[in-house]
Amino acid sequence: NIRNEDLENELTLRPKWIDEYIGQDKAKEKLKIFIQAAKGRSESLDHVLLYGPPGLGKTTLAKIIAKETNAEIHELSAVSASKDDIRKIVGENIPGLYKKILFLDEIHRFNKAQQDFLLPYVESGTLTL
Repeated sequence: NIRNEDLENELTLRPKWIDEYIGQDKAKEKLKIFIQAAKGRSESLDHVLLYGPPGLGKTTLAKIIAKETNAEIHELSAVSASKDDIRKIVGENIPGLYKKILFLDEIHRFNKAQQDFLLPYVESGTLTL
């Protein structure tokens, strides 16, 4: 159980912009370039894979990417994500209306059925990860 006070503290301490993020300097510099290029083209950021052990800030970086690119972020865990969860996010997509980012936590745990369901959306460009 997370208390409201704990959640508020976490939200205020977590950096919101890439320049506020401490550490991961090489990754940050590359992300800045990717973000600026996408903004310059008025496009979504291409697929980004953030990897490493727990606690490195992968979720925080995903939220920063969303904020920096003015996109709505949707978070799913591969452990519990269903086809309906994915379909809901993709199905709500209205081209040109707004950008979305799908952050898939624990993506290495995706089973074959989840992969097969998601792949056509990724290949068609309907969904970029």
